[in-house]
Amino acid sequence: MVDDMQKLVNYCKANGFMYQGSEIYGGLANTWDYGPLGTRLKNNIKDAWRKRYIQERDNSYEIDAAILMHPRVWEASGHVSSFYDPKIDCKRCKTRFRADNFITEISKGKVNGDSLKFEEINDYIRENNVKCPVCGEHDFTDVRKFSQMFETYRGTVDDKKSIIYLRPENAQGEYVNFLNVQRTTRSKLPFSIGQIGKAFRNEITPGNFTFRTIEFEQMEFQTFCKKGKDSEIYEYFKEYAKKFFKDLGIAEENLRFHNHDKLAHYAKEACDIEYKFPFGWGEINGTHNRTDYDLSRHQQFSGKNMSYTDSESNEKYIPYIIESTIGVDRAVLAVLSDAYQEEILENNEKRIVLKINPYIAPYKVAILPLTKKQTEEAKTIYKALSLEFMCLFDESGSIGKRYRRQDEIGTPYCITVDYDTLEDKKVTIRDRDTMQQERINVSDIKDVILKRIKKFEV
Repeated sequence: MVDDMQKLVNYCKANGFMYQGSEIYGGLANTWDYGPLGTRLKNNIKDAWRKRYIQERDNSYEIDAAILMHPRVWEASGHVSSFYDPKIDCKRCKTRFRADNFITEISKGKVNGDSLKFEEINDYIRENNVKCPVCGEHDFTDVRKFSQMFETYRGTVDDKKSIIYLRPENAQGEYVNFLNVQRTTRSKLPFSIGQIGKAFRNEITPGNFTFRTIEFEQMEFQTFCKKGKDSEIYEYFKEYAKKFFKDLGIAEENLRFHNHDKLAHYAKEACDIEYKFPFGWGEINGTHNRTDYDLSRHQQFSGKNMSYTDSESNEKYIPYIIESTIGVDRAVLAVLSDAYQEEILENNEKRIVLKINPYIAPYKVAILPLTKKQTEEAKTIYKALSLEFMCLFDESGSIGKRYRRQDEIGTPYCITVDYDTLEDKKVTIRDRDTMQQERINVSDIKDVILKRIKKFEV
């Protein structure tokens, strides 16, 4: 596990996992582009989620809702009226702070800023002569609302009637499609709707690499159920999410449940799964019992009946919703943080190795000709294996250096084509974690790798 966040940032940039967004223009704060390795890892985690949450579950369906939704959706959800951060600015140095977090930090946790009203925050700053941590002056604005919603306009005229929003979460796409999915799949309760997609939040204090950014991706999963069954399903999905992270390869000691001390007005139960990042514990999953709040609100604002009719009892009711949300970018960051290892070998050489679950590794196998005399045969093997796996071909440098390169990016298996391959039709397969080598038949390479990866399947 990596022990320093900057080390992880440097590692990701150097190896093609993530790059600073718009880097050639000096970058745009808290935006990150995924490189070749990061894109593969991210997609593999999303595919593992689809397998676990959609494919392997009964009555689970995936949708892909539009990012731009009718503005009334966000009125019904409460985002238009209440989705904001409290902000204060230092008048001297112009530094902006999220006021509730600022109070918690400067009081060293003695005061929970999240529990204070705006005027109480203003009073605390005045009465305690709070200084700006950047410039040292005591000269702040009063607390103001800072909308977390990105606004844009539909059409060519900028006016309030044409305002629409970039969605701040994916979940509303599942709620507004509840009736459509239930009708077209003919599902009975409980059933689930999942979605992977982008969301956007105009955060005041984003940071910690890809942990908190203004553009991010969510794996949302909503289970619609009858009241009375909700708490049982809620407890089930808390454990289900934890098992998913463990199966991705994250060590259990670096995961913990954190029950919400203060529940949202719509929530009956709420719990996060947190991961121990180098900067501290941070949320990577949220499981919430949202009751019938969301469908009731959409019924109220749309005028559409959102109730479900039980085909056996003929009872009509608005379903409860159990939400299980995983942040894709945070899951990627947790996987990388947990898998990064630095080892000192017997010859005192340092080996950086990404001991990532082979099932989600960006590349499954690297083909390495021992010398350029074996290039043609190695290329033939590479092209054949590329039909089955994401592969790399590397013929540059000594074989030892090439092994180290593959270790560093997490490639679980290396195939070395050597002087004897043309004669005995065998190659050497090397395991990333143990560094053990084994001679196998060329004709068996695909089956050997498939069998090994299968052991780690999520």
